[in-house]
Amino acid sequence: MYHRALKLIRQYHRLSQVDLANGIGLSRSFISEIEKDGGKRPSVDVLERYAAYFSIPLSSLLIFAEQTESNDLGERSRVYAATKVLRMLEWLEETTRVNDSTDAA
Repeated sequence: MYHRALKLIRQYHRLSQVDLANGIGLSRSFISEIEKDGGKRPSVDVLERYAAYFSIPLSSLLIFAEQTESNDLGERSRVYAATKVLRMLEWLEETTRVNDSTDAA
């Protein structure tokens, strides 16, 4: 789930993968890999770079990096909440993109 969160954070800030890669000192191909479903899992160092760059608490990013296949009710509840937050971010990003294209017309 972290791949969706990291991609949405980048898109929300209207950055290309190249711009983000340059901003946090990683390659564009690495950014692409961690944003891909089933791609590379970001290290804590990478998450710290995202957190610092976007001024987001590291703990918020770590929630999305947790395993989603737990039998623990508390963890499943956190994953459920994280999924809802991601859906809201996706909706917000899409709404903003549509509004921007409408304003430009």
